Amino acid sequence: MSEVKAGLRLLALRDIFLRDTGENSELSIKELVDKLAIAIPGCTADKKALKRYINTLRESGFDIIENEDKYGKKYYSHQVRLFETYQLRLLVDPILSARFITTEEKKTIINNVKKLTSEKTAKTLPDPINYEQSINHDYQRIKHHIDEIHHAIYERRMITFQYGDVDISKKFKYRHDSELYHIKPYALIWESNFYYLIGEDIKYGDEKNPRNYRLDRMRNVLITDKSFIRNQIDISNYVQNSIHMFGGQDEWITLRFSLKQDVLNGVIDKFGIYADIRKGENETFLLKAKAKLSKGLIAWIMGWGSQVKVLSPVSLVNDIKAETKKMIEAYNE
Repeated sequence: MSEVKAGLRLLALRDIFLRDTGENSELSIKELVDKLAIAIPGCTADKKALKRYINTLRESGFDIIENEDKYGKKYYSHQVRLFETYQLRLLVDPILSARFITTEEKKTIINNVKKLTSEKTAKTLPDPINYEQSINHDYQRIKHHIDEIHHAIYERRMITFQYGDVDISKKFKYRHDSELYHIKPYALIWESNFYYLIGEDIKYGDEKNPRNYRLDRMRNVLITDKSFIRNQIDISNYVQNSIHMFGGQDEWITLRFSLKQDVLNGVIDKFGIYADIRKGENETFLLKAKAKLSKGLIAWIMGWGSQVKVLSPVSLVNDIKAETKKMIEAYNE
């Protein structure tokens, strides 16, 4: 037998082990012979040849487990996987829930992820058809932005783009008379169903940086030839302090909440299990945290209604009072 033919058989057998076997799926020598004949039409390998191929694969470092049942029959399987099932779900579920990815693209990505495991495990992973919730009119543009910004971050090169919003007529309207933003890109993050760029705008000083920008609101992203030296910025801390990714000045805030489980759950979900949360008087608890004073923070606080009261800083207390007054006036019209 030629080396090429033997090599093809070894590759096909390896694929069979990867695709059709696992912790709960084993194959006998006869089943392996039959599958190899299907994989390579005209293959005449017998049981003796299969055992040689198995030994060759083992010698090459490919792990093959041999088990024997109570009747002495032997079964073989490859049980080493790049990912455990729960890890595959960690990869798959965010893709399925990403509203900007088209259903067809989700199918392509999920099918590629399924190739990382056995066929039996792959069948247990959810199908995109069950998650028809894509909002993807800008998907092609966002894909391009992700690719461009990813390379710019790695190469530490500045980018330019225009930025805007969708108006009441559902038409895109540029901010600041369509001026170009000149940004030092630091990180791409996924937050609240949207991709954001975190970076420094060279137009502003340290007190107003870093800033964040939603990728679906960008237009005409270009990588420039200008390189930059990255400042030491704690991206994790920046994201934690930003409510709904609204920028603003970092301040220590103190809030008093009603001591109810659903309220406590929501606060911990937002600020984390290690947040400074202490029991207060009269069935309340206090939260002390650093957050960005912004419209996002005000909206988050007001979403709790009468179950929260801002104790400090005074500026935030006044902002909440002003917003509450506007709401009352709107309902009194």
